[in-house]
Amino acid sequence: MAQFHVLAVDDSVIDRMLIERLLKTSSFHVTVVDSGTKALKFLGLVEDEVRNEKPHSIAAETDQVVEVNLIITDYCMPGMTGYDLLRKIKESNSLKDIPVVIMSSENVHQGLTEEGAEEFFLKPVQQSDVNKLKPHLLKTKVKNEDDLINNKRRIHNNAIPLKN
Repeated sequence: MAQFHVLAVDDSVIDRMLIERLLKTSSFHVTVVDSGTKALKFLGLVEDEVRNEKPHSIAAETDQVVEVNLIITDYCMPGMTGYDLLRKIKESNSLKDIPVVIMSSENVHQGLTEEGAEEFFLKPVQQSDVNKLKPHLLKTKVKNEDDLINNKRRIHNNAIPLKN
């Protein structure tokens, strides 16, 4: 079975290490970045201000498409906040279906689900929080499989019959 890929975004090195360890303990493939700007770049959504930064990962430098199944981001970060990152992801046609989970040391979850966040975790994130991620990941897996089936149907229905 393929691992689910989680993009973790946090400006605190300690919180990044903690969330990475918790996710890897739950058998997730994890990519960590330290800013919303670097997260957008990793996801292929590059803005003018992003182009001036040094690349964070090899995947961001190549043309390969990196499939991310879930994004977990800190709410309060310098520059682009987790809320700003959430809005940009939900405004993007190619990224809007990726579930986003917000985490914060402050209880700031009001309105985040209306903006498209799947969950809100209070820091420090616990293993019990990470266990709540699976249903969101399975929703995207089912949606991706449905899209694949529908695309195959569309191709099959539009196929031109071969003449003998």
